[in-house]
Amino acid sequence: MTPLQDQLDEITASTRRLVQADRLAVGERAIGELFETGIEESILPVGAAAPAFALKDAGGKLVRSADLLALGPLVIKFFRGRWCPYCMTELEAWRDLYGQIREHGALMVAIGPQTERQSDFMASQHGIPFPVLTDPDNALAEQFRLVYTVPAYLREYYLSILVNIPFVNGETSWRLPLPATYVINREGRVVFAEAHADFRVRPEPEDALAEALALHGR
Repeated sequence: MTPLQDQLDEITASTRRLVQADRLAVGERAIGELFETGIEESILPVGAAAPAFALKDAGGKLVRSADLLALGPLVIKFFRGRWCPYCMTELEAWRDLYGQIREHGALMVAIGPQTERQSDFMASQHGIPFPVLTDPDNALAEQFRLVYTVPAYLREYYLSILVNIPFVNGETSWRLPLPATYVINREGRVVFAEAHADFRVRPEPEDALAEALALHGR
C-alpha cells in the first residue's frame, strides 16, 4: 500500500501544476498564519481525559462514546469535510484498514462539522464502513482544542472554487477543525494525538492503529 503521505503529496503536486501561483499563495498564507497561532501545541494531548460525546451518524442514529469504549479502544478521526480531497484520501486509507481494526477488537469513528445529509452522501460515495458522525458547531472538536475560524480572504477563495462551507456545515460560522487523529483507551484516556495546521500533512494510519491494537492485545 502506498503510504498515505505520499498520496497526499501527489495531490499537492498536482494542485501546484494546475493552479496559478497567486491563488496558491492564498492557501499558503492561511496555513502559515494558522501555524503561527500555536494551535498544534494546544490540542488535547496524550494522557488527557477524552471528552465524552453523543453524536448522530449519517443515518441519524445517536452514537455514544461510552458505548464504543465499553467494547474496545477507539480511533477518532476528525476531518474538515467531504469537500477536502486530503480528508477523503485519508478516510479511504482508514477504510482500507478497517478490517484490521475490527479484527483486533478496536473501533473507529470519523467526526466532522458537516450535516448528516452530507455525511450520508460521503459515506455512500466512498464506501466508508465506520460511523461518520456530525459535530454541530464543532462543539466536540472545540473540547479537543482543534477549532479555528477560516479568515475572510480564504473564505472568498473557497467560494470562488465552489467550496461553500456554511452550506456543507449547515451554519454560518466558517469554523473548521484541524484534521486530527486520536486513539482513546477503554478508560477514556488519550494515548495517541496528532494534528497539523498544514492540512496537507497527516499521520500514517498504521502508526495510530498500532497504538489501538497494542491496547487491546494482538
